[in-house]
Amino acid sequence: MYCFLRPLRRFCVERILPHWFHCSRVLSGAEAVNALRPFYFAVHPDFFGKHPREREVNENSLKRLSVYLENLQKPGFKSLKPTQLTFYVRETDQTPSNSPDAFSTSRFRAVQFTLHTRDLLSTVLYILNSCNLSSTHIQSSNANVYSQPIREAKRTPNRPIKWDKSYYSFTGFKDPDEDLEQVSRMETSLTYVNHVISLNEMLKPYLALRSLYLCLFFFFLSRSWLDSNGKSAMKKLNHSLPLRKELDRLKEELCHMLQLSDIRWQRGWGVAHRCSQLHSLGRLAQQNLETLQKAKGCTIVFTDRSGVSTLGHVMLGTMDVHHQWTRLFERLPSYFELQRKLMILEDQISSLLGGIQVIYIEELQPVLTLEEYYSLLDVFYNRLLKTRISFHPQSLRGLEMILNSDRYAPSLHKFGHFNIPVLCDLVSLQWFIRTRAQQARENMKKKEELKVLEQELIQASTKQFSLEKLYKEPSISSLQMVDCCKRLLEQSLPYLQGMHLCISHFYSVMQDGDLCIPWNWKNGEATK
Repeated sequence: MYCFLRPLRRFCVERILPHWFHCSRVLSGAEAVNALRPFYFAVHPDFFGKHPREREVNENSLKRLSVYLENLQKPGFKSLKPTQLTFYVRETDQTPSNSPDAFSTSRFRAVQFTLHTRDLLSTVLYILNSCNLSSTHIQSSNANVYSQPIREAKRTPNRPIKWDKSYYSFTGFKDPDEDLEQVSRMETSLTYVNHVISLNEMLKPYLALRSLYLCLFFFFLSRSWLDSNGKSAMKKLNHSLPLRKELDRLKEELCHMLQLSDIRWQRGWGVAHRCSQLHSLGRLAQQNLETLQKAKGCTIVFTDRSGVSTLGHVMLGTMDVHHQWTRLFERLPSYFELQRKLMILEDQISSLLGGIQVIYIEELQPVLTLEEYYSLLDVFYNRLLKTRISFHPQSLRGLEMILNSDRYAPSLHKFGHFNIPVLCDLVSLQWFIRTRAQQARENMKKKEELKVLEQELIQASTKQFSLEKLYKEPSISSLQMVDCCKRLLEQSLPYLQGMHLCISHFYSVMQDGDLCIPWNWKNGEATK
């Protein structure tokens, strides 16, 4: 009945989004982070030291945004739950360029928006537009990709750095390019007095000023980030130690009381937030102990929605009330029965595909409930029964596969498992698996070797720098972690002693004192 709205919807989309957006390429994770630099400059918690409430809001929102971007990059995601975010965005009042004070005191404004996008590019554009930040650097990047031929760059030492306009806007530094533009405009009005002044001589003081600014900017960025933020991180860490001990105590008591396997958190909430969640669960356990003990042997995960995950973990939505949690615990026996049927279904699929094991990789696949994953397996199993593709029994034993719902062609992951779309052509799938089986075994062997090397390097780094804890975000691969640890071990970092170090995609000091550094940190930015 709403068919007449389709032309209007198409018209609105075409008017709102620029033409280059419709033909632009898909952004990678690194490109998305680079494109969001103006946004990070405007909302980074380090700029809100005198405003603790706004700083905490931005910290929490950045964590949720990071989770949203990570899920977008996971292969096989189908849809994401709309995520509402609130940020305090720093602003600067620009005065006329001839004013002695080019920038006045910074202030901030609250911006609230809801993310419901399906790709990185539209997400980045939506964030920038919601915060009234420029997106021209994305447009020029896409134009370069599609309209300019690849040229061989002639590299010269000490090449000047072209800084984004937002850098000067949010740091308060004066853009040296504006001086050059003013000089260029003045050039036509210059007259010759006594002797001819060449343009190069005229620009010489301004070029010297530009070089000075560039040196200052480089010094600003190449300062020892770890050294500059170490004291602040240690102060926060020491402040959080009593809460960390309280968290361990509560976790141990609840695991013993309910006979749980473990208690985890899907997102990076702070220690105080986690303690409050455990206190809430503890109060519910005192009121309905017998009901909650139905989770015996399970792992409880605090997350965004309640249910039972694909791996059989009991998910408690942090926005839900006790009544909803209680209903979930009461229904656990039916979930356990569904999990038993799911395991049988996986074995049946495995027997039809030559013994290949059906697995679920939490870091690479969308978060699915037990019902959603069972439905996915059931559709694929019924298609296999109808097509009857033939594999020699147990010929693919030792290999692994995961099921995806948004792909149409199978692929082989670098870690050795097959990505199998539920709706792929099964005849083509048979040929694909047979021809890639040997390569899959080799990739799996490399993966195991890489995991061993990763653990060795983590232990070596923890010991060398006397770290209290060294860990990584789920979006960091083993290969990235190995590269990061190898380069860290080549440095002398005495100020890391006793710290909690997280390998991430950005620099940050978390509210509980954990230090985050990007896995691909550069010499001079973090350790020089």
